[in-house]
Amino acid sequence: MGVQLNFINNSNDTNNSEVVIFQKNVATNFDELSVAWQVIKYCGQGDNHPFTFPMGMQVGASDSYGNYTPQLDAQNGELFQMSLTTSGDRLVRAGNGSSSREVQVLNALPKGAINASCYKDGKLLAIKTSIAPQQKAVFEFKPTIWIGVASQVVQGQVMNSAIISNINTELSLLGIASADIVMTGGGPGANSTPFAFNLENIVMC
Repeated sequence: MGVQLNFINNSNDTNNSEVVIFQKNVATNFDELSVAWQVIKYCGQGDNHPFTFPMGMQVGASDSYGNYTPQLDAQNGELFQMSLTTSGDRLVRAGNGSSSREVQVLNALPKGAINASCYKDGKLLAIKTSIAPQQKAVFEFKPTIWIGVASQVVQGQVMNSAIISNINTELSLLGIASADIVMTGGGPGANSTPFAFNLENIVMC
């Protein structure tokens, strides 16, 4: 299940701006850098770009030896752990975590740090790096997306804080089955207005 979204460019943009969509991991109390989950490029005036925002997500991990685990379906409240087995390092479900709102990944290896990653629609959504043995990565996402105009953003890579701080549009997808995301504003010269993003033609679940 996912939210069917359709990005529509009704702006006056003349710079081939890139539109970035991401989520913020709210489980951490400091501003960690977000990953560019989706980057829409070269979507011209009047063009549209349909995509699905899945409600479910996957979790994966990599170890200090450069090995990557398969991506496992993850629900809020679940705990995963990276364990050393007779067949090497493996990411396995380990019951319930300490919070029903979070997905947690525990480094249960005897030695070596791991990286933990969350994915939506096969694309990287968030990453926590250098998790030491017996330490946990925690991921919690509200049913919202952040969207804005950026440049030199690479899908699947961590964005720098200057880009993130410039993006202040948060759209709630709670209870929505489908909607258009309409971009307006922009344009050359003194009459240009800031880019704006609004949900239209909303169909509730």
